[in-house]
Amino acid sequence: MTNCRARVLCPVASTLLFFTLFVGLATIILARGATGFDSFVRQGVQETASSGLTMVMAILTRLGSPIVLGPLSVVLFVVFRLAGRQGASSLLAWAMIGATLLENALKFSFQRVRPEPFFGIVAPETYSLPSGHALFSACFYGVVASALAARVANGFARAAIWICAVLLIAAIGFSRIYLGVHYPTDVLAGYILAAFWLSAVRLRTAWPAAIQKP
Repeated sequence: MTNCRARVLCPVASTLLFFTLFVGLATIILARGATGFDSFVRQGVQETASSGLTMVMAILTRLGSPIVLGPLSVVLFVVFRLAGRQGASSLLAWAMIGATLLENALKFSFQRVRPEPFFGIVAPETYSLPSGHALFSACFYGVVASALAARVANGFARAAIWICAVLLIAAIGFSRIYLGVHYPTDVLAGYILAAFWLSAVRLRTAWPAAIQKP
């Protein structure tokens, strides 16, 4: 019974924590309290620019775009279903559909104008807060890492899977700042929102299992 309670209480605690963090950060951003931080980080990142790095960032940023992750999510959902991994397919579906709804709802609610992009890039027509690339990549690659790690017995292999996923997610977020299409706090908000939503989805799966236990 103690284990059942832990399976529910941990997702509840993390969901509330990340929700509070997101609300707090969004409040600071909308009150223009993050302007100095955003400018400082953007300037620092821009000083690292080089032609080679710009090419790498242009490739990385595509790995977090809806155009790429949308079809990949559908393919992976089908693969999970065919492999009999109903839990993984459900988690992926909830994560990506929810992320899409949250991103659109919050961008139109906050209506934060995007910063001036670097390297002559044309800014996307959507609003800036939160970063969809950060949100989608954290949800997608987080679910993929979770699904892969669950089938690996070796602890070092599981750690390697998670390290690779975290590095890729971080690199995608950095690419949005590097290219100048998002403020750093947009990316941070996207990550926090992803953590909140994944915790909420985990709670959905943990709660019925706990109720069914004697």
